[in-house]
Amino acid sequence: MTTITVNDRSYTVADHPVVVITVDGGDPRYFRDGLNRGIMPRLQQMLDDGGVFSVGASEMPSLTNPNNISIVTGVPPAIHGIPGNYCRLPDGSLELLNDPRFLRAPSIHAEFAAHGIPTLTVTTKDKLRLLLGNGGVPSVSVERAAGAALPDYGIDDIEELVGTAAPDVYDPSASHYAMRIGLAVLRRVPELRLIYVSLTDRVQHAAAPGDELADRFFTEFDALLGAYLDAGCTVGITADHGMNAKHHDIGAARVHYLGDILTEAGVPFEEIVLPITDPYPKHHGGLGGFAWLYLAPEHRGAAVRALAVLPGIEEIWEREDAATIYELPADRIGDIGCSAAADTALGRHAVDHDLSQLHGGLRSHGSRHEQLVPLILSRPVRGPLAKRLHAGVLRSRDIHDLTLNNTV
Repeated sequence: MTTITVNDRSYTVADHPVVVITVDGGDPRYFRDGLNRGIMPRLQQMLDDGGVFSVGASEMPSLTNPNNISIVTGVPPAIHGIPGNYCRLPDGSLELLNDPRFLRAPSIHAEFAAHGIPTLTVTTKDKLRLLLGNGGVPSVSVERAAGAALPDYGIDDIEELVGTAAPDVYDPSASHYAMRIGLAVLRRVPELRLIYVSLTDRVQHAAAPGDELADRFFTEFDALLGAYLDAGCTVGITADHGMNAKHHDIGAARVHYLGDILTEAGVPFEEIVLPITDPYPKHHGGLGGFAWLYLAPEHRGAAVRALAVLPGIEEIWEREDAATIYELPADRIGDIGCSAAADTALGRHAVDHDLSQLHGGLRSHGSRHEQLVPLILSRPVRGPLAKRLHAGVLRSRDIHDLTLNNTV
């Protein structure tokens, strides 16, 4: 039995395909609702046959990039270096964290590939493709599937392999196409041993559990899960974050625009960084449940006082404490971190955010309240992580350890 050590954790190479699926915005409530109403029969059968459904926590802020990278590296952002989708670097520049140069730790897939173990990563959003493919991992995105190839496996045309053209990244079926890519490549390359499939949260940003759109999404997800199981895969399912409505009953977004609030309070500041910022404004309008403030030391007390009295502001931490409590790289976070309630979003200035493109009422993430994620395994868990899994104290970053080392 071959084991490979990655970031001080050892992983066993299976003799069959292992697939980890990250459901972007896959709040546990979607899965519970689908199971309760009987619309996910393959998942139910998998659980009846010995699989496990538990809940763990994602990284904070509860966002896509830091959590996907924690999932594929098995370590927190303090080690792998990605604290958000977007950040201010020590030189003052503002950067989308989509480039591998920001990574400080290798992925499990890269180390497997370096040892000659056939691996694959598939992402729906192209913003993750270079990060997930870092270290020579064959990688492809749905967003850039047209004309894409996987030369490592002799595949010249992804769309031809799947049999249909890739949908737009905002299409509700884009995540299912990512799952189909993984299946199509596995059928062409049966020696694959580790596959990672990362979905998009377009549906979850628009639809709550039980809504028609969510039902269509999870019904098709369930069918494709069944196809992976039928192909002999061990499957692990988690999410990068959950999702909550952040709007009033009338549909208007419930937002604190921190720049406007601090200006009105007479508190000078340098920058407000919203780490949810990414290339997909139709999902969230740049509004999430977390914000970083940059300001001079003499103004931080006044800023804390101005924010602490706002309804819906739950946590305020200065840099050193935030780095510890959230396990983040201290050089890539702000002077003050602010986290909001489940029903509240944070923005810069009202004029900075165009909400006219949203799919519906504002549904977003980033706070503690979107930190709960599913940890679902297709096989019984008997290894050293079993007690911690059932106690609900594991994180999404443990999913590869669970699927590779702790299932029977």
